[in-house]
Amino acid sequence: MDKRGGILMNRYEVGRLLGQGTFAKVYYGRNIKTGESVAIKIIDKKKVMKVGLIDQINREISVMRLVRHPNIVELYEVMATKTRIYFAMEYVRGGELFNKVAKGKLREDAARKYFQQLIGAVEFCHSRGVYHRDLKPENLLLDENGNLKISDFGLSALLESRRKDGLLHTTCGTPAYVSPEVISKKGYDGAKADIWSCGVVLYVLLSGYLPFYDSNLMEMYRKISRGEFKSPNCIPPEVRKLLTRILDPNPNTRITMAELMDNDWFKKTCKQFELSQSPQGQQRNKFIESSESESSSSTSSMATRSPVKPYLYNAFDIISLSQGFNLSGLFEKDVNSNLETRFTTRKPASAIVSKFEEIAMTEGCDFHKKDGTVKLKHSREGRKGQLAIDAEIFQVTPSFHVVELKKAAGDTIEYKEFCTQELKPSLKDIVWTWQGDQP
Repeated sequence: MDKRGGILMNRYEVGRLLGQGTFAKVYYGRNIKTGESVAIKIIDKKKVMKVGLIDQINREISVMRLVRHPNIVELYEVMATKTRIYFAMEYVRGGELFNKVAKGKLREDAARKYFQQLIGAVEFCHSRGVYHRDLKPENLLLDENGNLKISDFGLSALLESRRKDGLLHTTCGTPAYVSPEVISKKGYDGAKADIWSCGVVLYVLLSGYLPFYDSNLMEMYRKISRGEFKSPNCIPPEVRKLLTRILDPNPNTRITMAELMDNDWFKKTCKQFELSQSPQGQQRNKFIESSESESSSSTSSMATRSPVKPYLYNAFDIISLSQGFNLSGLFEKDVNSNLETRFTTRKPASAIVSKFEEIAMTEGCDFHKKDGTVKLKHSREGRKGQLAIDAEIFQVTPSFHVVELKKAAGDTIEYKEFCTQELKPSLKDIVWTWQGDQP
């Protein structure tokens, strides 16, 4: 079903065509039950299977489920028939950032705001083991409040995509935004490649044109490989210095994400602002543009002052909890499924955090928290380094939460033993049911 005015799965009314590519079309849609505006991406399954792109679709689904962030377009749910795959996604009304830049360079404060939001979202992706690999103004959307949203994860890569050398090797991206090491085809660090692309975006926002453009593609690649660009007078001196660090052709000396976020210009005149609300009207997490908010807590007093805000479960997440209705098997294989477990609880988020902090003290673990995640890192060295566990807290209702546990580092056997012998018994006071158990 891809015709305007049709009804999809008795759930969405499909309207005007928003855009299309070789294998997919995107339509404006409306949730029949809630009246919420959505974007419906319709993928022709036969076409993608014919050219061997089904793995790319699977990866896009996996990635979009991993990266829920205020500055990333949200995937609400995935549906499928024998011939098509449907993505119901957040509808972003403001169009592409490219359209704004096409009218001319932006003011410094506006460019900095978009850059801060871009870096905040990209850093979050990297923390989840996701590398976008095609960051450019055409893939950066603006909502009705002027906030940036990263879209199009079709070329993204997961941490597991790295070869034995620890690097990615697939050459992809848009030529004018791609880093030198990607062009060289010798393997590259996905995070460093994304940082380079962000630097090109910043240059474009402030100047209105590309730093390495040339009508001859090979000449443009030569400029990129040597990092040859000139900064116009409209770019402030401190930004020129920052761009020199970001657009360093040597990935080993290129600025890191931590260094970038600690840069004086990046943090300059930063103000706390709230991003747009979800279509359901529920408040998203705030992105606080200060070095203090970026640091995670490691003491109980800090935890008291800055409580964890649980993530919000949407309909797709809830459906995926049920094996009878889980569609993910149609698309992907979760290589870490045996290293993840979850439990439900009727306790508030504060009680969940307190329990994990108590476990950390008892078991000799370091305790950290950030956004809706608490982290335990065992002080004892194991067979493969220190064991680290992430616990993500999701709110279904104010009085009902789901907590997902997974190994972040260390030995798999030691992780399973720790969960069975220490973690699960210690959590019995707050657990309502473990996955697969009857309540």
